[in-house]
Amino acid sequence: MDPDLLLAYIQQKLAEAAFTEGLSHAAIAFLLAGFVSIVSIPVIIKITEMKSLMESPDDARRSHKVPTPTFGGVAIFAGVLIGYFICQTQDGSELYATNLAIVGASILFFIGMKDDLVGIDPNKKMLFQLLSACILIFLGNLKLNYLYGIMGFHHVTDVVSILLTCFVFIAVTNAINLIDGIDGLAGGIATIASLTFGSWFLLSEHYAMATMAFALAGGLVGFLRFNFSKTSKIFMGNTGSLLIGFFLAFFAVRFVNLNSDFRFQPRAFFNAPIIAIVVLIIPIFDTLRVFMVRLLNGKSPFVADRNHMHHILLDNGLTHAGATTVLCGTSLLNTILFLFLHQNISNSLSLIILIVSFFGYLLIGSLLKMRAVFKSTHPRRRVAALRREFHSAITGRDGRRITDLL
Repeated sequence: MDPDLLLAYIQQKLAEAAFTEGLSHAAIAFLLAGFVSIVSIPVIIKITEMKSLMESPDDARRSHKVPTPTFGGVAIFAGVLIGYFICQTQDGSELYATNLAIVGASILFFIGMKDDLVGIDPNKKMLFQLLSACILIFLGNLKLNYLYGIMGFHHVTDVVSILLTCFVFIAVTNAINLIDGIDGLAGGIATIASLTFGSWFLLSEHYAMATMAFALAGGLVGFLRFNFSKTSKIFMGNTGSLLIGFFLAFFAVRFVNLNSDFRFQPRAFFNAPIIAIVVLIIPIFDTLRVFMVRLLNGKSPFVADRNHMHHILLDNGLTHAGATTVLCGTSLLNTILFLFLHQNISNSLSLIILIVSFFGYLLIGSLLKMRAVFKSTHPRRRVAALRREFHSAITGRDGRRITDLL
């Protein structure tokens, strides 16, 4: 992507009446969703406190120290609905798909609420995620049926495209759910992704999609104001993380599809699937990493632990805000670098670069875990502690495995 060409294109679009109208709808949706989120969260906090629906820090994995209100996802969803429907454009080609996305997100909203209140079996939760995805796939014809020549694959059959689309929805939804472990991380990553996808939808004249993406970003910004607060903190809960993950999966799949439909136009990206991965690189890489380590250790990938990258950063002495800044900054930097440096690289080579980057992510995680052990040990015993860690992992002493170093 040439910055000068991008700037010239934006200037050209600003002179078009349809674009300025779509931009105003998206901006108002962003502000309105943020306002709804901000004014509703204090009410939610009060109700959760009155009804004792606080999340207790009785789990070793929890990063907070005092009971904290949850259900911040209620405010985010309310902001999205109000912002989107009030500012809804007359983009008939997109309205049906975006309205179906609201239906799917509503299902996951209530499943997440039940999970926050009484808990729900992971298999049942995944079944409802699949149901929400199938609503878009079969009623909205939303399928990943073109792979842009990645590893030689172009058009794929309906069966493969349906399975692939279901996988993307389930993977992204759970990835966002899994990184929601410290203040601001899931919300920050989702805000960056929503604004990135929303900006492309806007510049590509898909105004209904842009309005929805900006409404989600606005609701998240309103939520983050309280998520970082010391006096009126709230968590988004599964209520929020499931529906946010679903929305981001919808944006990613639609982004790939639209670039495929208009791939012969100058505004289309020939590497759209890779861009979608890069935009969500932190939740994708972190989920792959923890699932891989759990499976190698003979555990279920859905058994929670304290091995996420944000936990490792906390163990290295960073605050919640510091760890969130590092991971969100990494996500944003990767997106910018890819957009401006990978325009002449094939999709297959880009995928190989991503795979190599994932192993680099594993290495960084391992080094940071060793650094955490080093910092938490008395200076005179640090070398011995590191040697003991390696020896226990290699020999299997005390039930340790070599994969515990990852």
